Amino acid sequence: MLKKPKDHEQMRAEMGVLIEALELPDLNKQFLRARWLEQVIWMDEKAWNSVLRHNVLRLTTIIGGVIVPALVSWNVGDSAGAHLIKTLTVIVSLVVALSAAVEEFFHYGERWRHYRRTVEALKSEGWQFFQLSGPYSNMTHVLAYPAFAARVEELSREEVETYMTQVAKEKKEPDDKPHTVS
Repeated sequence: MLKKPKDHEQMRAEMGVLIEALELPDLNKQFLRARWLEQVIWMDEKAWNSVLRHNVLRLTTIIGGVIVPALVSWNVGDSAGAHLIKTLTVIVSLVVALSAAVEEFFHYGERWRHYRRTVEALKSEGWQFFQLSGPYSNMTHVLAYPAFAARVEELSREEVETYMTQVAKEKKEPDDKPHTVS
């Protein structure tokens, strides 16, 4: 079952306490909140919304896709319920088609995976910075901050580039027709 991410106000409060405890200039702490923390929260919310939409649309398509053949094969003859079954079949078929089309157009599954990967990379980078581990080991927070800030910006640039080139781009069907020269 899907689990809603932590309340973002709670996350801001908890992370705010950690940020305040760091031995950093106030300006760096403000940057941490404004750039890193708000990016994590924004991405987390986008990931949650995308996975929710993806799952609702996919489940609608799957369940409706199973129901339609059953409705079509239901032999009701010319009974009073025949018109109702035919109408229901058309309605469920339309819902399935619309659900599949909306998912195909918006790519919520791809968006969810994209946002989840990015938010987890940002969180991991943040925890390494807070704990002075990984690339920040054997440093103070003051010394590690420039590298951390650069890494957050690099992850943000990569996110935008990936989103624009892989997630939001139009999917083109392969051209199977032979090209002729006139």
